[in-house]
Amino acid sequence: MAAGSSAAATAAERVLVLTRVFDAPRNLVFKAWTDPEHLVRWFGPRGFTSTIIANDVRPGGAYCIHMRGPEGDDHWLQGVYGEVVAPERLVMAGAWTDADGKPTSPETLLTVTFEEHDGKTKLTLHQAVFESVTARDAHRGGWTSSLERLAEYLATV
Repeated sequence: MAAGSSAAATAAERVLVLTRVFDAPRNLVFKAWTDPEHLVRWFGPRGFTSTIIANDVRPGGAYCIHMRGPEGDDHWLQGVYGEVVAPERLVMAGAWTDADGKPTSPETLLTVTFEEHDGKTKLTLHQAVFESVTARDAHRGGWTSSLERLAEYLATV
């Protein structure tokens, strides 16, 4: 029983949950996550640029995003939408890949919820399960920076 409890604790440690309130209506925040014209303006950590290769926002639809870092390093992210409930919830499975679409990391499940919150939008991001706490922490930094960029972008729309 102790081994099972330890495995559960280890899995729990490899889950990322971030919550942020945006000063924007829920429909707009949801659209910023689903419309490529909005996504390219904020997606990725500060200093990164993103190109939306595919974004078929429907259950079973594929997405592929190419991010270029400030040093010219390329990062590819692709996966499939599992659930789309506008403007409340997005669920997508995805992984880092190489330029040919071959996975370079284990797949994680990303769930993003959008809740009305006093005229603003409370966003909760839940991503699991990472292969390590180090991977989770790296994603925490990337998502935190991306969500800061999203807040800045929403203030201009």
